[in-house]
Amino acid sequence: MSRILNYGMVGGGPGAFIGHAHRHSVALDESAKLVAGCFSRDHEKCLRQGEELHLSPDRCYTSYLEMAQKEAAREDGIDFVTVVTPNSSHYEICKAFLEAGIHVACDKPVTVSFAQAQELRDLAREKGLLFMVTYTYTGHVTAKYVGDLVRSGGIGDVRMVMAEYPQGWLAFPENDGGWRSDPAFSGPVNCLGDLGTHVENIIATMTGLKIRRVLAKMDKKVEGHILDDNDSILVEYDTGASGIYWVSQIAVGSDNSLKVRIYGSRGTVLWEQESPEKVTVIDADKTVREIHRGHACVTKHAAGYTRLPAGHPEGWYEAMANLYHSFTACVNAKKDGTFTDDMIDFPTIEDGAHGLAFVEACLKSTENGNTWIPVEA
Repeated sequence: MSRILNYGMVGGGPGAFIGHAHRHSVALDESAKLVAGCFSRDHEKCLRQGEELHLSPDRCYTSYLEMAQKEAAREDGIDFVTVVTPNSSHYEICKAFLEAGIHVACDKPVTVSFAQAQELRDLAREKGLLFMVTYTYTGHVTAKYVGDLVRSGGIGDVRMVMAEYPQGWLAFPENDGGWRSDPAFSGPVNCLGDLGTHVENIIATMTGLKIRRVLAKMDKKVEGHILDDNDSILVEYDTGASGIYWVSQIAVGSDNSLKVRIYGSRGTVLWEQESPEKVTVIDADKTVREIHRGHACVTKHAAGYTRLPAGHPEGWYEAMANLYHSFTACVNAKKDGTFTDDMIDFPTIEDGAHGLAFVEACLKSTENGNTWIPVEA
């Protein structure tokens, strides 16, 4: 039986965009209510955020450790936690809640190292807990349709993938990037962790291909940048297919221009995140078709996530809400004893770990003078 779950949040204090985005997305389906949080290391800020969200002061905690322990001990404690803090803190926070027996949803990249991600993956398995990594773009109805089309052989065997995710917000020295450009908070990468993991994940989700090896060139184009701001990556998949990924934060004029082109033996698929209402499919005879969200041409699986009629555009909030829709349904099924693995339709900790394996292989390739490096499974 589906019930409204209780959830908590770590991070997402006053003025934090991503915390608000997660809260808003969960609220779209009213599948869970926020009842607890450690929104800031500054307890006064935490209390202020809690008051704005109408939470009881005794469930606005001084630390994530206190929150994990006390919520696990409550009869009405949280069913899951959402972690929206800087990258370097994800591992310890997620580990604390997993050890307390609480399901986890965490922003990407899930950790700053493959070893940390593996440890969280193993802990979640050992505890029988769900762990979602919020690669939001995979929640778009059209992205799900592309996955259904490609995996069903709709464009034949995948031969070539071209994917890019340019932004322009770090193109000038006066913008230092904040914590994302600080290794103490972001880990060893900036652009590759922030954008490259999105590219790796959405291609893996859409195609099912596994990366065998990479050749990367990671740049620091803007004076003063400590971490990468522009990355070019050659990819070889386990099937022999090839890929080219480009991610950048110095592309003047670009906002969130994630674009995917998948070339198969019998057709091509084109998808753009900033125009998520449609998918372009090019058949072998050069027929060009536009598949629009909200119409019967969309697969039943993907259409199941449609929220508005055609012509009423859906966007980023709805995509994130679609991830939570599946996640909360799975948490409910865990509580009822009806859960099966095939119910999962969201990025998992396994996917998060693959992202970090990809990052570390790219780092090693760059350090070795742009050589081919295998990606760990």
